[in-house]
Amino acid sequence: MKESTVEKAYEVAVERYAALGVDAGKALEKLGKISLSLHCWQADDVSGFENQGGDLSGGIQVTGNYPGKARNIGELRADILKASSLIAGSHRLSLHEIYGDFQGKVVDRDEVEPLHFQSWMEWGRANGMKLDFNSTSFSHPKSGNLTLASPDKGIRDFWIEHTKRCRKISEEMGKYQGDPCIMNLWVHDGSKEVPANRLKYRRILEQSLDEIFAVKYSNMKDCIEAKLFGIGMESYTVGSYDFYLGYGAKKGKIVTLDTGHFHLTESIADKLSCLLLFTPEIMLHVSRPIRWDSDHVVILNDDLQDLAREIVRCDQLDRIHIGLDYFDGTINRIGAYVIGSRATQKALLMAFLEPSATLQEYEAKEQLFERLALQEELKSLPWNAVWDMFCLKNGVPAGEDYIADIQAYEKEVTSKRV
Repeated sequence: MKESTVEKAYEVAVERYAALGVDAGKALEKLGKISLSLHCWQADDVSGFENQGGDLSGGIQVTGNYPGKARNIGELRADILKASSLIAGSHRLSLHEIYGDFQGKVVDRDEVEPLHFQSWMEWGRANGMKLDFNSTSFSHPKSGNLTLASPDKGIRDFWIEHTKRCRKISEEMGKYQGDPCIMNLWVHDGSKEVPANRLKYRRILEQSLDEIFAVKYSNMKDCIEAKLFGIGMESYTVGSYDFYLGYGAKKGKIVTLDTGHFHLTESIADKLSCLLLFTPEIMLHVSRPIRWDSDHVVILNDDLQDLAREIVRCDQLDRIHIGLDYFDGTINRIGAYVIGSRATQKALLMAFLEPSATLQEYEAKEQLFERLALQEELKSLPWNAVWDMFCLKNGVPAGEDYIADIQAYEKEVTSKRV
C-alpha cells in the first residue's frame, strides 16, 4: 500500500474522529504501549524439544499438517522473529516448559532447571523480546488423566516438583530481563464420566497448589488457568473456572481467562470487571473456539471486539495482560501468528477510538437511544485508516501487503523443510 494513500486516508480519519472528541493520534500511542504475549507453540503444533516422543495428550488436539512447521529450536526462533517482524509494536514470547534448550539430552520434567532456558533468555534480550512461561503437564507418560489432582502420591509429587521448578525458571527469567515473567499454570485433570466424589480431587488440587506456591518470588507472577472440559475428559474438570476463581480470590493469584475455555454462550468480556474487583490482575489467553476449545486462529469477530472494548473501558491496562493461545496446523503457521496478532491489535485500536466520555454522558442522562445509535455508527467509522497508519509508523506492511512477505518466506525457507 502506498505511503501517500495511507497518509491521506489517515488525515480524513483524524478529522472524522475529532468531530466526536476522539484523538486518533493518542489512540495510536496507547496501542503502541500494549505488548502481546505471543505463544511459541503455534510454530510447531505443540511438539517442543524434549525428545521423549509420544503424541499430544491431555485433552488437547492440533488439527492439520500444513508443510513447513518448525522442527528444532533454530527454526522455531526464526519463524517467531519472522512473524514478529510483521506485527507492529514490541511484544513478548510465551514459552512452554517443553521448549527448553535441552541440547539433545533427555531431561525429565522434574529435573528441568533455569540453565535449560538460559539461551532463550539471551535470545530474548538480543531480540528485544521479554519472556513469559508455562508449566507443561500434558503429553508425558505420567500425565494420564490426573496430575496435580492425582491421589497417587508418586504421580502428584512428580508434577508438584515440575511446577515448582517452572516457577524457579520464571523467577530467573524475570530477574534476567528486568521485568516480571508471567507463569501460567494449567493442568488438564478430569474424567470422561462424572466421578463418585468431585470434592476429593479438588481438595487434592488445592493442597498441591498450596505446596507449589509456598515459596514467594519477586520477579515472576503466578497465573492459574481454568477449562470447561478436555477431549476424553468431558464430564468433569478438576480445575474449573469456579475452582480457580475461588482459589485466586482467596489466595491473591492471577486468574487466566482463556477465551476458548468456557461455554460458547458465556461472555468473557463480562468477567473482567468481576475479577478486577477481587483478584490482583488478569491474564488473557485469546483464542477462537468453534463449538468447543478448537483453538482456531483469532479473527476480528464480535467476541474479540467486545473483549477489547471491555479491556479499555475498565481502564486497568496495567492489570490486564494479553496473550495469544491457539494452534492451527491447517494453514501457514507464521500467517496464523500474524492474522491473530493483528486482529487482536485492531480490536484494541477500535476500543481506543471509542468516544467513551460521550457514551458515558448519554448513559448518565439516560439517553439510551443516543448511546445505542452512536455505538452503531462507530462500526462504520474509518478505524482501518488509523490502523494502516499504525502499521506505517511501526515499519510493518499495511493492509494485506504482509501476505506477500509470508509467501516469500514460505518459498525461501519453510517449503524446504522436509
